Amino acid sequence: MQPRSRVFVGRLAGTEVFDPIGDKVGKVHDVVVLFRLVGAPLAVGLVIEVTGKKRVFLPLSRVTSIANGQVITTGLVNMRRFAQRSTETLALSEILDRKVTLKDGSGEATVIDLSIEEHRRADWRLAQVYVRTDRNGPHGGETMILPIGDVTGLATGKEGQAATSLLARIANLKPADVANVIRDLPGERRMAVAAGLNDERLADVLSELNDDERVEIMSDLDIERAADVLDVMQPDDAADLVADLPSNHAALLLERMDPEEAEDVRRLLVYDERTAGGLMTTEPVILSPDATVAQALAAARRVDVTPALAATIFVARPPTETPTGRFIGVIHLQRALREPPSTLLGQIIDADLDPLSPDDSIGMVARQLATYNLTALPVVDESRLLLGAVSIDDVLDHLLPGDWRTSENEEFDMRVERGFNG
Repeated sequence: MQPRSRVFVGRLAGTEVFDPIGDKVGKVHDVVVLFRLVGAPLAVGLVIEVTGKKRVFLPLSRVTSIANGQVITTGLVNMRRFAQRSTETLALSEILDRKVTLKDGSGEATVIDLSIEEHRRADWRLAQVYVRTDRNGPHGGETMILPIGDVTGLATGKEGQAATSLLARIANLKPADVANVIRDLPGERRMAVAAGLNDERLADVLSELNDDERVEIMSDLDIERAADVLDVMQPDDAADLVADLPSNHAALLLERMDPEEAEDVRRLLVYDERTAGGLMTTEPVILSPDATVAQALAAARRVDVTPALAATIFVARPPTETPTGRFIGVIHLQRALREPPSTLLGQIIDADLDPLSPDDSIGMVARQLATYNLTALPVVDESRLLLGAVSIDDVLDHLLPGDWRTSENEEFDMRVERGFNG
């Protein structure tokens, strides 16, 4: 029987999924494949991402059409979170970039894409493989589309599988969305993706993973690479991660880090993580009172400063590296925007804001932020030297349940309400 439909799975990534009346259900995240001892591998369903970044399984038996850049379903979607079984393989996440052997004896090749075909209603199979041959073979670097039966090793792959295609798919995603992608990958693929991200990107992604996931990745990285990643992390995030590592591994990383960055982390490690000292970052935007509004606005545009921190400029006597000279007050970004660029910060300082002590509890920090409608608060020592600042995003991260990134939406909402309302 001639196939009714054919589609390459690489083109399915991000494709929108609609029900029969045209309402959007979600978008395609991956394709679930079953390899068999006899016969072509089966494509049994789609993993689709629905509201709240939740991923659910949509059997291909409930897909009525894949065409014109969209997937149409029967409208029946089980909203239970997708959990990959041991017999299942994810085509986009696990097969692309896999090394295979060409049956004609011409060498090895790398999988670039796969096509699936519908042979009869709800019977989808892997049909073709789009590969790039190894450069040292007789057809080095050539790309070709072959029948699925013309290659071996597709089901198991080989060690050292690259993550080129997967990295391309996540290149424009936000760090939190990248974390959602790699969270569901097998260990080896997760590490391949981590190895392919630059230090700054990996640092941002690690900050969006839970403690166990971060520790697993950092423990598997080469020690020099791990230290480089810690160097570019926000000091408070780096301190949280180092605190979760085995003590001998943590000590070794601190030795390999840049001395100034390591010193910031060591300073934060002395505080309990649920105090202002444990929550603060040592690198907020700090300027002297003789700096101008123009300089303040330029500093707030630093790419390494979160929006929550950028809303407040902290003013202190030199030196302006923490611990600074005597803390004077803050400049709210909204106020700075109303002033001429040449205005000196010393003329518009809010000096009435009471700073935090590093030993203040997370509850005290939360109350202060809520009372004064702020996104960040200064932390000073007994001599009123500025040690750092606590931002609202770090407070929320510690107040929410530990598994808030992976909890089911309704269950999570109920737990948060119980936690916040007693």
